Amino acid sequence: MRFIGVDIGTGSSKGVLVDASGEVLAAHTRPHVTSSPRPGWFEHDADEVWWAATTTIVRALLRESPGPVDGVAVSGIGPAVLPTDADDRPLRPAILYGIDTRAEQEVAAQNEQFGADTLLTSVGNLLTSQAVGPKLAWVAANEPATFARTRRFYSAPGWVVRRLTGAYTLDHYSASSSDPLYELRAHSWWEPGWAALDQLERPRLAWPGDVVGSITQEAADATGLPRGTPVLAGTVDALAEAYSVGCRAPGDTMLMYGSTMFLIQTVSAPVVHPGLWAAVGRTGETFSSAAGMSTSGLITSWLAEVTGSGFTDLLGEARKVPAGSDGLLLLPYFAGERTPIFDPRARGAWMGLSLRHGRGHLYRSILEAVGFGVRHNLATMTAAGATPRRLVAVGGGTRDDLWTQIVSDVIGLPQDIPSVTVGASYGDARMAADAAGVDTTGWNPVARRAHPDPAVLDVYDLLYDEYLRAYPSLAGTMHVLAGLDQR
Repeated sequence: MRFIGVDIGTGSSKGVLVDASGEVLAAHTRPHVTSSPRPGWFEHDADEVWWAATTTIVRALLRESPGPVDGVAVSGIGPAVLPTDADDRPLRPAILYGIDTRAEQEVAAQNEQFGADTLLTSVGNLLTSQAVGPKLAWVAANEPATFARTRRFYSAPGWVVRRLTGAYTLDHYSASSSDPLYELRAHSWWEPGWAALDQLERPRLAWPGDVVGSITQEAADATGLPRGTPVLAGTVDALAEAYSVGCRAPGDTMLMYGSTMFLIQTVSAPVVHPGLWAAVGRTGETFSSAAGMSTSGLITSWLAEVTGSGFTDLLGEARKVPAGSDGLLLLPYFAGERTPIFDPRARGAWMGLSLRHGRGHLYRSILEAVGFGVRHNLATMTAAGATPRRLVAVGGGTRDDLWTQIVSDVIGLPQDIPSVTVGASYGDARMAADAAGVDTTGWNPVARRAHPDPAVLDVYDLLYDEYLRAYPSLAGTMHVLAGLDQR
């Protein structure tokens, strides 16, 4: 038996074809463009990015490893908002997840409208730049002609499922992240959140591993997949990536090293905290406590670009720099910050810069800053009652051991690095295999473990305290500068 998983990312999309033992038979990556027409805006063209990536990737997988396919699952960035008309024609580019901060005013208005206590009790979250409802409200206020024609809205995996099967669905995890439209504990839509959206048809809810349709003839012609191949509901990339490495028991916590950093912990009951995201789990028996940094790998890419350096050179120089980067500390808020401070107007700030510091110091301080952000989020999870019991590191940042080692040193906890770090697409394929009755419990064993170095704990404890103190001191200045940046 063979299964395909496709994941729609921010800057690229990935796909894998695996067999029933979990072996990767073929893999393919397709880069694409994320549009940013104004500061704080991030968009994808649903067909030119999401659908084109899917068809290109699937055809490439089947060329590399021809043969039958027994199931397909798709994950993707989320929550995103793609408005369509009654005939499912996209009306504008999709508005992306929390990195898109255009709906700041609508977020504030809806938080006041519903009230913090009601939102935390019913929805599980205060509204932030991640929220879907305020983005729909932004469209209504700023593009009224578009909103007047809107009859449906899609997530990234939901749109691909629609193009593959004709089904209009949204998985429960994505729905529980589409605040304030979903009631966390009831596993159903939250009626007050839909009060201003009467014109919209609600998607059918399904669990990520549920089969919601099969490949149509049109989709077969576009992808090369056999007509009738089962297609799952799919989910947000972070949940699929967590499942790719077997994070399924309460306390299992995934750290996703990518363009952004995302953390998701499986919990047995809802964990509600104003500095985190609460969501359902992969099935109806579990829930999730999630956190996310707006920038991580994006900052390393930025540094490589502005210095004209290759990553190999930067890594080599960073390895020669001691823990603490010779007194250099970074607040990594280059695109605002999500959890736990939820400040879209936060900005990056290096402290302690001197003439002795070079590229290696800058690069290492970025990796350490992400570690401090991870520590801040894990501490917030623990304070909320979601104590991590096992950490699993995934994503492109795990390919070199420097970053995972630094993060373990900063947080003082070990991290397991699995054999397969392809990411969410592997988790998609694993869910497709589950749906076909395959036992996947032995998939993707641990390859190595990053153990914290006790010799550097003191310096990182000292810098972490300064990291926590720095943001409240600098926030006002950050906000003034952010206003100038957006003119």
